[in-house]
Amino acid sequence: MDANNNKRDINQINEEENQRWVPFKERKLQKFKKLKADNNENELVKDEQVQPQQSIVEAVEGEVVKKTLFDEKLEILRNKHRLRRAGITEEQQEQQEKQLQKQLQAQQDGIELPLDDESSDDEKTKMSKEEKEILKSLSTFVPLVSVKDRAKSIVYTEPLKTTWTAPSYIRSRTDQENEKIRRQYFIDASGDNIPPPIPTFKEMKIPYPIIGQLEKKGIKKPTPVQIQGLPVILSGRDMIGIAFTGSGKTLVFTLPMVLFAVEEEKKMPIIRGEGPFGLILCPSRELAKQTHELVEELSTALENYDSHRYPRVRSLLAIGGIDMRDQEESFRRGIHMIVATPGRLLDLLRKKKINLSLCKYLGLDEADRLIDSTFEEDIREILSFFDGQKQTLLFSATMPKKIQDFARSALVSPIEVNVGRAGAANLDVIQEVEFVKPEAKIVYLLECLQKTPPPVLIFCENKKDVDDIYEYLLLKSIEVVSIHGDKTQQEREHAVKSFKNQEKDVLVATDVASKGLDFPDIQHVINFDMPKEIENYIHRIGRTGRRGKTGVATTFINKNNSESVLLDLKYLLIESKQRVPNVLLEIPDDNQYLLKLQNRAGDETDLNKPCEYCDGRGHRLINCPKLKKQSNQNKSNFSSSRMGGGGGDW
Repeated sequence: MDANNNKRDINQINEEENQRWVPFKERKLQKFKKLKADNNENELVKDEQVQPQQSIVEAVEGEVVKKTLFDEKLEILRNKHRLRRAGITEEQQEQQEKQLQKQLQAQQDGIELPLDDESSDDEKTKMSKEEKEILKSLSTFVPLVSVKDRAKSIVYTEPLKTTWTAPSYIRSRTDQENEKIRRQYFIDASGDNIPPPIPTFKEMKIPYPIIGQLEKKGIKKPTPVQIQGLPVILSGRDMIGIAFTGSGKTLVFTLPMVLFAVEEEKKMPIIRGEGPFGLILCPSRELAKQTHELVEELSTALENYDSHRYPRVRSLLAIGGIDMRDQEESFRRGIHMIVATPGRLLDLLRKKKINLSLCKYLGLDEADRLIDSTFEEDIREILSFFDGQKQTLLFSATMPKKIQDFARSALVSPIEVNVGRAGAANLDVIQEVEFVKPEAKIVYLLECLQKTPPPVLIFCENKKDVDDIYEYLLLKSIEVVSIHGDKTQQEREHAVKSFKNQEKDVLVATDVASKGLDFPDIQHVINFDMPKEIENYIHRIGRTGRRGKTGVATTFINKNNSESVLLDLKYLLIESKQRVPNVLLEIPDDNQYLLKLQNRAGDETDLNKPCEYCDGRGHRLINCPKLKKQSNQNKSNFSSSRMGGGGGDW
């Protein structure tokens, strides 16, 4: 009997010991469950019950915040105390819960319910305040001007003067007459004392040999950007040129440079080691080479016509891949004009092969790329080599925040010439967007190549895809060439030349070929990968539909693309009156949300408002992917510099 009692006592002690040694986390979980069960459901209210409108907005957006058990426990205790102090009755709590559940149910059913006015106003005010704070932080930048001028606090207020003047009958036109001509050609010009638009090369006083050379190239009359841009530059004014790709921007800044160089050479011939008078910067070697070829054509046409009237002017192509030793003779004889990429030009300046003391003409082609983070520091250093005032020209198909800041800090009373909205696509391009799974893209590529006759240009995001597609098309017996950053200069030049001369049917390339390169006969551009930024998409499809011709651009998209760039693409297609695939229409976006907040879906004011940083139409400034990428890069650079890292290839 005693043995049985002792056995029961031992079992009871063992059970108590087992209960005593329950793991700590398990005991905490049990206590929390007990506490949660004791609370009335009406007391389980989020922080937004004191601010109910904000709660509803978050519920509509479907934002789910992951919380730990400890967070939820603290929230319950806080809400108990808050509700007592706020004096919220049970009826008010039930009403708020019903409204919240109604909004959640509507979201699940795909129905958008209008928010009350107070909530809408609060959210709009919050969004507007955040965007203003971001813009304020972006405005604190170092001006892109010469270090010497900044040190001496020199500020130029008057533009440079030139000897060129428009014909008297054009100068006598009224502002209303000039504005009528601009409207006729869809030109938007802004600034002080805008020079008049001139619709013919002859009236611009362009020399006859150059007009003849342009006619040989099939250019018989100026394009809209040339009608207004050439008079502005010939007058000596700083200029921002915004026009869709293929609109003739290159001629606008190369032709005046050649004429200025000829004029300066006639006044005072250049001697050994001097020059240049004019400088044009390009973001890629291929674009610089193409621009230099046009400069050579124009200057040669003048010299061949009359060498006494038009003296010979020498130009230099300064890009990577060309041996400097082969250009030593040019350095010694003196150079009138230079077309360069930033890295090679900076190398020449540091080695004192050239100097910019006489340079009064600076053109930045594809300025959105040059003033981007990739080249910004190089551009700053290049500007420090200039002496005195210069005429500065910016040309691009897009107008992001960086260009606006640069123009405000470095240009003197600039004239902005805009043909079409900045960042808009060329309307001569038919844009087709197709959802293609990643594994099916390379097979579907063959089908797309049959849409139009050659030549066809294929763009990829990375070099490996370029090489893979190149080998695949070779196996299919297609005449194809390829270029990317790892190719040698000779290979890149051969690829571009053979493609331009129609010796090859297909060119596969990275974005190195997307900006500025002129392939007038291309009928079809294929984006094998959707670029990560909408600006690159605009430049890519601009390789077709040039000089008034119609082209086709086919873009592959899939689930790997970011929603942000797809939203920008959606609004670009809508603006260009192109067919928008359902997969893009189904993506919710900031603009639709803002319209929901405003409760006025018929008003498209905010729908058309672009991001103030990158000019994208599918997102607001507070969600700009390019701004976030730049911010992360700056943080990474700062961290690297603090850890003693840094440096890299230029």
